[in-house]
Amino acid sequence: MEFERVVRGRRMVRSFTAEPVAPAVVDEICDLARRAPTAGNTAAVEFLVLEDDHALAYWDVTLPAPQRDGFAWPGLLAAPVLVVVWVDPGAYVSRYREPDKAHTGLGDGEEAWSVPYWFVDGGAAVMALLLAARDRGLGAAFFAMFDHEESVRRRFDVPAGRRGVGTVAIGHRSADDRPSQSSRRARPPLDEILHRSGWST
Repeated sequence: MEFERVVRGRRMVRSFTAEPVAPAVVDEICDLARRAPTAGNTAAVEFLVLEDDHALAYWDVTLPAPQRDGFAWPGLLAAPVLVVVWVDPGAYVSRYREPDKAHTGLGDGEEAWSVPYWFVDGGAAVMALLLAARDRGLGAAFFAMFDHEESVRRRFDVPAGRRGVGTVAIGHRSADDRPSQSSRRARPPLDEILHRSGWST
Protein backbone atom coordinates (compact mmCIF):
# COMPACT_ATOMS: atom_id res chain seq x y z
CA MET A 1 0.00 0.00 0.00
CA GLU A 2 1.25 3.49 -0.80
CA PHE A 3 2.67 5.26 2.26
CA GLU A 4 0.41 8.31 2.03
CA ARG A 5 -2.67 6.10 1.84
CA VAL A 6 -1.49 4.16 4.90
CA VAL A 7 -1.02 7.33 6.93
CA ARG A 8 -4.22 9.01 5.82
CA GLY A 9 -6.25 5.84 6.22
CA ARG A 10 -5.02 4.91 9.69
CA ARG A 11 -7.69 5.02 12.38
CA MET A 12 -7.98 3.56 15.85
CA VAL A 13 -10.06 0.39 15.55
CA ARG A 14 -11.86 -0.59 18.73
CA SER A 15 -13.95 -3.53 17.60
CA PHE A 16 -12.46 -6.68 16.10
CA THR A 17 -13.66 -9.97 14.69
CA ALA A 18 -12.39 -13.26 16.11
CA GLU A 19 -10.51 -14.00 12.88
CA PRO A 20 -6.91 -14.79 13.81
CA VAL A 21 -3.83 -13.03 12.48
CA ALA A 22 -1.07 -15.32 11.27
CA PRO A 23 1.93 -15.33 13.61
CA ALA A 24 4.21 -14.65 10.65
CA VAL A 25 2.29 -11.43 9.94
CA VAL A 26 2.61 -10.38 13.59
CA ASP A 27 6.35 -11.04 13.38
CA GLU A 28 6.60 -8.91 10.23
CA ILE A 29 4.77 -6.04 11.94
CA CYS A 30 7.04 -6.20 14.99
CA ASP A 31 10.12 -6.49 12.80
CA LEU A 32 9.18 -3.23 11.09
CA ALA A 33 8.47 -1.57 14.44
CA ARG A 34 11.90 -2.48 15.80
CA ARG A 35 13.35 -0.37 13.00
CA ALA A 36 11.89 2.80 14.48
CA PRO A 37 14.57 5.28 15.59
CA THR A 38 16.08 5.03 19.06
CA ALA A 39 18.37 7.51 20.80
CA GLY A 40 21.98 6.49 20.41
CA ASN A 41 20.74 3.42 18.56
CA THR A 42 20.15 1.99 22.02
CA ALA A 43 17.55 -0.41 20.61
CA ALA A 44 15.93 -1.03 23.99
CA VAL A 45 12.30 -1.22 22.89
CA GLU A 46 10.78 -4.70 23.29
CA PHE A 47 7.46 -6.29 22.37
CA LEU A 48 5.40 -8.68 24.47
CA VAL A 49 3.05 -10.41 22.00
CA LEU A 50 -0.08 -11.93 23.55
CA GLU A 51 -2.41 -14.16 21.57
CA ASP A 52 -5.27 -16.52 22.36
CA ASP A 53 -5.44 -17.38 26.07
CA HIS A 54 -2.58 -14.99 26.84
CA ALA A 55 -4.55 -12.09 25.37
CA LEU A 56 -7.52 -13.09 27.52
CA ALA A 57 -5.22 -13.17 30.55
CA TYR A 58 -4.20 -9.58 29.78
CA TRP A 59 -7.82 -8.48 30.00
CA ASP A 60 -8.31 -10.49 33.19
CA VAL A 61 -5.55 -8.38 34.72
CA THR A 62 -6.48 -4.98 33.29
CA LEU A 63 -10.26 -5.26 32.98
CA PRO A 64 -11.58 -8.05 35.24
CA ALA A 65 -14.92 -9.57 34.33
CA PRO A 66 -16.97 -7.63 36.92
CA GLN A 67 -15.76 -4.37 35.37
CA ARG A 68 -16.68 -5.34 31.81
CA ASP A 69 -20.37 -4.63 32.21
CA GLY A 70 -20.93 -1.29 30.57
CA PHE A 71 -17.44 -1.17 29.04
CA ALA A 72 -17.75 1.18 26.07
CA TRP A 73 -15.67 -0.94 23.68
CA PRO A 74 -16.52 -4.64 24.17
CA GLY A 75 -15.28 -5.45 20.67
CA LEU A 76 -11.79 -4.40 21.72
CA LEU A 77 -11.57 -7.50 23.88
CA ALA A 78 -11.98 -9.67 20.76
CA ALA A 79 -8.66 -8.49 19.27
CA PRO A 80 -6.71 -11.67 18.54
CA VAL A 81 -3.32 -10.02 19.08
CA LEU A 82 -2.07 -7.64 21.76
CA VAL A 83 1.43 -6.19 21.51
CA VAL A 84 2.57 -4.63 24.77
CA VAL A 85 5.45 -2.21 24.17
CA TRP A 86 8.15 -2.05 26.85
CA VAL A 87 11.27 0.09 27.13
CA ASP A 88 14.40 -0.30 29.23
CA PRO A 89 15.49 3.07 30.70
CA GLY A 90 18.59 1.51 32.22
CA ALA A 91 19.83 0.52 28.78
CA TYR A 92 19.72 4.18 27.73
CA VAL A 93 21.72 5.25 30.75
CA SER A 94 24.28 2.53 30.06
CA ARG A 95 24.49 3.45 26.38
CA TYR A 96 25.17 7.09 27.23
CA ARG A 97 28.03 6.10 29.52
CA GLU A 98 29.86 4.71 26.49
CA PRO A 99 32.81 6.76 25.16
CA ASP A 100 31.00 8.31 22.18
CA LYS A 101 28.12 9.54 24.38
CA ALA A 102 29.68 10.13 27.80
CA HIS A 103 30.17 13.86 27.14
CA THR A 104 26.38 14.34 27.25
CA GLY A 105 26.16 13.56 30.95
CA LEU A 106 23.10 11.40 30.26
CA GLY A 107 24.91 8.36 31.58
CA ASP A 108 24.67 9.78 35.11
CA GLY A 109 21.20 8.33 35.60
CA GLU A 110 17.59 8.51 34.46
CA GLU A 111 17.15 11.84 36.23
CA ALA A 112 19.76 13.39 33.91
CA TRP A 113 17.36 13.12 30.98
CA SER A 114 15.15 16.21 30.75
CA VAL A 115 13.18 14.28 28.14
CA PRO A 116 13.03 10.52 28.83
CA TYR A 117 13.84 9.35 25.33
CA TRP A 118 12.91 5.76 26.08
CA PHE A 119 9.28 6.89 25.97
CA VAL A 120 9.89 8.94 22.82
CA ASP A 121 11.38 5.88 21.16
CA GLY A 122 8.58 3.69 22.47
CA GLY A 123 6.08 6.07 20.89
CA ALA A 124 7.91 5.84 17.58
CA ALA A 125 7.68 2.05 17.78
CA VAL A 126 3.97 2.26 18.54
CA MET A 127 3.38 4.40 15.46
CA ALA A 128 5.33 1.94 13.36
CA LEU A 129 3.17 -0.90 14.70
CA LEU A 130 -0.03 1.00 13.84
CA LEU A 131 1.13 1.84 10.32
CA ALA A 132 2.49 -1.64 9.63
CA ALA A 133 -0.82 -3.18 10.70
CA ARG A 134 -2.72 -0.79 8.44
CA ASP A 135 -0.37 -1.58 5.56
CA ARG A 136 -1.39 -5.22 5.87
CA GLY A 137 -5.07 -4.41 5.81
CA LEU A 138 -5.52 -4.89 9.56
CA GLY A 139 -7.06 -2.69 12.19
CA ALA A 140 -5.14 -1.55 15.25
CA ALA A 141 -5.59 0.60 18.32
CA PHE A 142 -3.18 1.91 20.93
CA PHE A 143 -4.15 2.31 24.57
CA ALA A 144 -2.30 2.87 27.83
CA MET A 145 -2.05 0.50 30.77
CA PHE A 146 -2.36 3.37 33.26
CA ASP A 147 -2.23 1.87 36.76
CA HIS A 148 -2.05 -1.74 35.49
CA GLU A 149 1.61 -1.67 34.46
CA GLU A 150 2.85 -3.54 37.54
CA SER A 151 0.04 -6.10 37.35
CA VAL A 152 0.84 -6.83 33.72
CA ARG A 153 4.54 -7.04 34.56
CA ARG A 154 3.91 -9.63 37.25
CA ARG A 155 1.45 -11.68 35.21
CA PHE A 156 3.76 -12.02 32.22
CA ASP A 157 7.13 -12.08 34.03
CA VAL A 158 8.40 -8.84 32.51
CA PRO A 159 11.83 -8.07 34.01
CA ALA A 160 12.13 -5.40 36.66
CA GLY A 161 13.32 -2.09 35.26
CA ARG A 162 11.28 -2.25 32.07
CA ARG A 163 8.60 0.44 31.65
CA GLY A 164 5.35 -0.16 29.83
CA VAL A 165 4.55 2.32 27.07
CA GLY A 166 1.13 0.84 26.31
CA THR A 167 -0.60 -1.82 24.26
CA VAL A 168 -1.46 -2.14 20.57
CA ALA A 169 -4.44 -4.33 19.69
CA ILE A 170 -4.24 -5.82 16.20
CA GLY A 171 -6.82 -7.75 14.20
CA HIS A 172 -9.53 -7.61 11.59
CA ARG A 173 -11.92 -4.70 11.92
CA SER A 174 -15.46 -5.65 12.84
CA ALA A 175 -18.42 -4.21 10.94
CA ASP A 176 -19.73 -2.70 14.17
CA ASP A 177 -16.58 -0.67 14.80
CA ARG A 178 -17.36 2.96 15.50
CA PRO A 179 -15.25 6.07 16.06
CA SER A 180 -14.76 7.48 19.52
CA GLN A 181 -16.07 10.87 20.53
CA SER A 182 -12.51 12.17 20.31
CA SER A 183 -12.54 11.55 16.56
CA ARG A 184 -15.03 14.40 16.22
CA ARG A 185 -12.27 16.82 17.09
CA ALA A 186 -11.00 18.21 13.81
CA ARG A 187 -7.30 18.26 13.10
CA PRO A 188 -6.04 21.84 12.95
CA PRO A 189 -5.12 23.04 9.47
CA LEU A 190 -1.48 22.78 8.53
CA ASP A 191 -0.92 26.54 8.56
CA GLU A 192 -1.92 26.66 12.25
CA ILE A 193 0.64 24.13 13.41
CA LEU A 194 3.50 24.69 10.98
CA HIS A 195 5.84 27.50 12.10
CA ARG A 196 8.43 28.26 9.48
CA SER A 197 11.53 30.32 10.39
CA GLY A 198 9.99 31.33 13.74
CA TRP A 199 6.90 30.73 15.85
CA SER A 200 5.06 33.88 14.88
CA THR A 201 5.64 33.63 11.12
